[in-house]
This record gives sequence, structure tokens and C-alpha cells, in this order.
Amino acid sequence: MSTETLIADRIEIADLFTRLARLLDEGRWDDVDTVFTEDVAVHSPRGGELRGIDKVVDFMRQSEVEGQHTQHTTTDLLVNVDGDQAAASANSLVYYYRDGQAPHFTGGLRQACTAVRTPAGWRLREVRIMPAWTREN
Repeated sequence: MSTETLIADRIEIADLFTRLARLLDEGRWDDVDTVFTEDVAVHSPRGGELRGIDKVVDFMRQSEVEGQHTQHTTTDLLVNVDGDQAAASANSLVYYYRDGQAPHFTGGLRQACTAVRTPAGWRLREVRIMPAWTREN
């Protein structure tokens, strides 16, 4: 694999994490196919193990709290590309707030993901979410 291809792949995978954060913050559930594969598996303490994009979307819709918003920030991204698959991990801070107010809850978590190259570009096939800490503000 050429250095240029490797760099392009790493940038596209980093963009996946940003697109996921924006999708979650904006509640754009109809756009999940721009981030996840159809057969995605998401593992988290809140949702357990969710398999398939429809189950993930159903969980996200049901988790919405009226009047509450989130702001996800992703840091410390590590990507290891191996052909058409990549292991990626990152830290994330999530701020929960209401319009015009400071966050009332903040959490730090770690994400470990498997990304795969698809005809539409890189997508997340597996996501493991591991909370590190929480704080009520």
C-alpha cells in the first residue's frame, strides 16, 4: 500500500469519528449509513450489544431526552490500517446540556472500533464504548 493511500485512508477514518459525533449531536438518524455498515455491532453499557444498523438507530431514537442536547468531542485517535480493515480507537468527551445552559452532565469514554472499506468508503463495522468517568455538574 502506498504512503499516499495509507494517509488518505487514515484521514477518511478520522473523518468517520467526526461524522459520528456530529450525527449524534444533531440527531440525524437517517444518515447513519454514512458512518456504519448495515451489519454493525455496537457494544455499550447502556445499550448492551446491538447488532444491525436498524437496532442501533432504534436505540438512538429511544435514548433521546426532550430538551437535552449533546456535544461530543473526540481526541487521541489511533488508526492501524491493514488492507481493507482498520483498528481505530479514541477518547471522547460528551457534554449534556440544555439550550443556553452550561452542561449538567459530562462523561469521558473510550471507543475501540473496527472500520472496513466499502464501495461507499470507510464505515464502522464494530464499536465498543467503554465509559471512563462521569461528573454531574
